[in-house]
Amino acid sequence: MPSDERQDIPRREFVRSAVAIGGTSALSACLETERGRFGEASASTDGAAVDAEPTFPRGDPSAVPDGQHRWGEFLVRDAHGNTVPPQQLVGIGMRYEGSTPPADAEREAVEAALRTLERAFQWGTGGDAGAPFHRGLLFMIGYAPAYFDAVGDVPAGLSTPESVLEAVGEDPAHADEYDAMLILTSDVGSILLAAEEALFGELDELNGLPVESTFEGIFSKAGRHVGYVGKGLPADKLDHEGVPEDAPLSMGYKSGFRDNLPSEDRVTIDEGPMAGGTTIASSTLRIDLDRWYEQGQEERTAEMFCPAHDPDDIGATGDKLGGDSGVTESDVENIDAHAGEYDRVGHTQKVARARDDDFEPRILRRTEGVADTVRDGAGFQFNAIQEAMTDFIETRKTMNVDEYDHDVPAEDHGITDYLETLRRGSYLAPPREKRALPVI
Repeated sequence: MPSDERQDIPRREFVRSAVAIGGTSALSACLETERGRFGEASASTDGAAVDAEPTFPRGDPSAVPDGQHRWGEFLVRDAHGNTVPPQQLVGIGMRYEGSTPPADAEREAVEAALRTLERAFQWGTGGDAGAPFHRGLLFMIGYAPAYFDAVGDVPAGLSTPESVLEAVGEDPAHADEYDAMLILTSDVGSILLAAEEALFGELDELNGLPVESTFEGIFSKAGRHVGYVGKGLPADKLDHEGVPEDAPLSMGYKSGFRDNLPSEDRVTIDEGPMAGGTTIASSTLRIDLDRWYEQGQEERTAEMFCPAHDPDDIGATGDKLGGDSGVTESDVENIDAHAGEYDRVGHTQKVARARDDDFEPRILRRTEGVADTVRDGAGFQFNAIQEAMTDFIETRKTMNVDEYDHDVPAEDHGITDYLETLRRGSYLAPPREKRALPVI
């Protein structure tokens, strides 16, 4: 490993720890650690600015897409054209404490607070097609059925988290109790922490700009979920010798191939009062890495992708696949035949059953990341977007063993037997013009 990469590992570990902890003290430490890479800090823990000059490129709210979820043109891409998610993720579950229905002043305060973020930081890469990392911020806010029910009517297509869990065969006791979810993501840990602190009234300035509006009195924090993704990060942080050194996720394989990600249009609500928005399925899972890595590389590859595929064509971390997962309509049609021949079924092969008539997936992996804050094993934060929650339900059901007639045992049936759901939530992310305390 080159010396500069070795030196960068402690810094990455420290920043991830700071993001996981949160708060102004963590922000101060994170800024100090990142100073050598990104320049001088511009915010301090006492709420005052260190200087008036921005540390990071500022944004232009008028250049941000109408759909909160439309990040595609502002994401880093690899050599194969695959989108590369930002390395750091923070999901903030919130409790609504405002008026019912929301007052105009409250709605204006929320919108002003979110626009402060958009002015303070560029949207992801800022639209730079060749950007090597996300030196800005991407975020979206979604509202739960409980919020809509309290202030008006629940929009069509937004199932309760309890009904989602029941529909996919999981315990409804794991349903989120949040009224809203704010998802923040960036490659820069201090950007996430500063944005979070500013929204909840802990900073007076953000990247050199005054913070004049916050969520105070309208939203309070009810939960916090962090994750990280990127080549080599899981092996650096997780205490598990089975994780490949250069794997981007804890189960060893990269995700986000072009063929298993739908277009943003496909996951956008196309009619009704929330047209232009999307729904969010937010989940925290526990992964049994011990059992997963008790298997050999060939077995893991077959269960992650498709048993009929040659592991040598996939590579140790999926690196040989380039921009395509390799799963075809023929692989889906032959699931039962493959089950009989190989006594295994692949996860990607199974999930492809939920694709539409054009063989396009129905859900888009918007953010994901390893969570080392989950007890008794490795955690995984996963946020998918789709037009309606039924799209998520139908996709998730394809993972279940009882959806199939063959008798392949659960431990050889894709990856579902290695996953345990700790929480799930369902949210609607309105288009930007309606994102501040919407009412149906």
